[in-house]
Amino acid sequence: MSRVVAEDYSPSRDSGTTPSYTQSISIDFTNHHPQPPFSSTATSPTLGQLLKNVGDVIREATGNGSETPVHQVLELGSTNLEVPRSIPFVLSFNNLTYSVKVRRKFRLRSILPSRNIHRPCATTDSDPVGGESLFTTTKTLLNDISGEARDGEILAVLGASGSGKSTLIDALANRIAKGSLKGTKTLNGEVLESRMLKVISAYVMQDDLLFPMLTVEETLMFAAEFRLPRSLSKSKKRLRVQALIEQLGLKNAAKTVIGDEGHRGVSGGERRRVSIGIDIIHDPIILFLDEPTSGLDSTSAFMVVKVLQRIAQSGSIVIMSVHQPSYRILGLLDRLILLSRGQTVYSGSPMSLPVYFSDFGHPIPDGENRTEYALDLIRELEGSPGGTKSLVEFNKSWHNLKLSRNGRGEPDGDGLSLKEAISAAISKGKLVSGATNNDAISPNSMVPAFANPVWKEMAVLSKRSFMNSRRVPELFGIRLGAVMVTGFILATVFWQLDSSPKGVRERLGFFAFAMSTTFYTCAEALPVFLQERYIFMRETAYNAYRRSSYVLSHGLVVLPSLIFLSFAFAATTFWAVGLDGGLSGFLFYFLIIFASFWAGSSFVTFLSGVVPHVMLGYTIVVAILAYFLLFSGFFINRDRIPSCWIWFHYLSLVKYPYEAVLQNEFQDPTKCFVRGVQIFDQSPLGEVPTSLKLKLLESMSNTLGMEITSSTCLTTGADVLQQQGITDLSKWNCLWVTVAWGFLFRILFYVSLLLGSKNKRS
Repeated sequence: MSRVVAEDYSPSRDSGTTPSYTQSISIDFTNHHPQPPFSSTATSPTLGQLLKNVGDVIREATGNGSETPVHQVLELGSTNLEVPRSIPFVLSFNNLTYSVKVRRKFRLRSILPSRNIHRPCATTDSDPVGGESLFTTTKTLLNDISGEARDGEILAVLGASGSGKSTLIDALANRIAKGSLKGTKTLNGEVLESRMLKVISAYVMQDDLLFPMLTVEETLMFAAEFRLPRSLSKSKKRLRVQALIEQLGLKNAAKTVIGDEGHRGVSGGERRRVSIGIDIIHDPIILFLDEPTSGLDSTSAFMVVKVLQRIAQSGSIVIMSVHQPSYRILGLLDRLILLSRGQTVYSGSPMSLPVYFSDFGHPIPDGENRTEYALDLIRELEGSPGGTKSLVEFNKSWHNLKLSRNGRGEPDGDGLSLKEAISAAISKGKLVSGATNNDAISPNSMVPAFANPVWKEMAVLSKRSFMNSRRVPELFGIRLGAVMVTGFILATVFWQLDSSPKGVRERLGFFAFAMSTTFYTCAEALPVFLQERYIFMRETAYNAYRRSSYVLSHGLVVLPSLIFLSFAFAATTFWAVGLDGGLSGFLFYFLIIFASFWAGSSFVTFLSGVVPHVMLGYTIVVAILAYFLLFSGFFINRDRIPSCWIWFHYLSLVKYPYEAVLQNEFQDPTKCFVRGVQIFDQSPLGEVPTSLKLKLLESMSNTLGMEITSSTCLTTGADVLQQQGITDLSKWNCLWVTVAWGFLFRILFYVSLLLGSKNKRS
């Protein structure tokens, strides 16, 4: 049995110096005394390094490292070992500028002639300028933003609503489309490429996008399965999760479900810390957060930032946006960037705020919160005629003066190149995603794009989907109930149909309704992906798994439920309605219903990847399925469909299963459906006496030159199929076409994910 205790880091700040951090650990075994894992000259150990050394000690004790012996106790205590900061990383960004085009608002006075119409040089506010048009205008969201962030520190971006905080975080996290953002971003002096940034960084969104029916521990364990390599044993992944739960302060909530509006779960602060934990499970070098304290009370917000401070002190760069930090939170921040309408009005240490605003001529009163005063002053300047232009210019001159006094400043990464820094970080336990440090080609090739192969990703995704479904059994129960009720109604309405002409007509109606019902009941699959859309976008944005793995697992997970629903519907209706074919006919009937469920589920899944709203999606599904039924061949035969609409007949998903079940029913050449006088049943002569019908048959026999009696078979199953225009494909070909439609829509779903889930601003 093992016990792992993670101790808080405590920063010590001196004016004008880089913060240093202390950390202490000791490993004590009852029957084993290994060497201390870190010497007094060691660099700052990361959580990944701690786990690695724990694994080494366990391996020495047990021989295989599979688990900690029961009689041993593993404890990380405190011996007050002073260590300096670890691998140096410096993220620099210079002259970041980002503009978007917005629709121009027209006013009546801009359309009507004005007085200065005869003055050629006069312009109005509504006149388009360079780069604009009559209908659009350019709005600058970021204007020449520069700064830097270092490992071991928290860089906070402050500003009022609309100042550009989230836009700057998105720009640094590469969430703005290439070509739209101007400026440079470098890590240790080298240009930071998109692929590399995806692997070494993580992004925590403002909204907590989590599965509500998973516990905190399960949520983090699935994140570990995605982000940690397959080469890492299950026990080590669990150790990593347990250590992370301790680091995040979630030990008491580890077994509690996340919860939502209908299920009670963890608190808002705990939910936010779980969101952070998901993205730091692989110990990234850079962590971006969009307003992580939004919506939290002061205590929960402080605990969240305290966790971020620990993450930074483990050797990561932490960059976050925050609306208005409290005094306690301000004490945890290392660097600030204050924005006003996309421009920098302050960049530096929180400790320098009083000196900065005093030099600007607006000293901060004693006892007042520095950031509150700064934001109030910025808001006041924004409402003045000159705006914040004076403060922006003062910030530039103040920084130039500071640079001239201090010289060049701190070198990027203490002279280490990006490749050297990443190699050193990997050797110390950072990027626990299968990274290797023996590559001498480029930084990009040192870290794999994905931690696991496709089959492993599919297995984890499928396991998570099954677990979610098992926690909410009422969803499948409702769908099964709908299918069973529909089957029961059809079975009782069409009970034991005979082989008369009326029975033929009723069989056609039963098949048309039954096949269309299988597609309509698939509409419940629409909200499944819509609810997971943003979780999917968050997880794939930083390569937790491949989109193809998600599509494949999504298709595999639905198969068991579709098989069960198909069998339930087929068993309820086949023998009750009196369908033909015996056991082989039932098996084919079951297969075509399963193929219909598969094609319908795939079609609705594809629409969920294209349509972003549930109600709009339901409207489209119902309309398109109605068109499919209209052109299926039941209401109007193929030969009677206008040539301009015949293409829709072949695109109809209902056409192929409908034709397949008809061929399955009417394939017996010896079975007769119209004999002798039954030929008159579908005409006005159907009500005349039988004796008169026999005389009519005798007259027809004389006219046609052939004997037609009351027992003569006039219509077989082949004749019924011929009358319905079903002559193109065999029943098995119809089955394969229906299955192929399902695969086609799954491929289209994958394409929609590739094109529609970029998760970037344009």
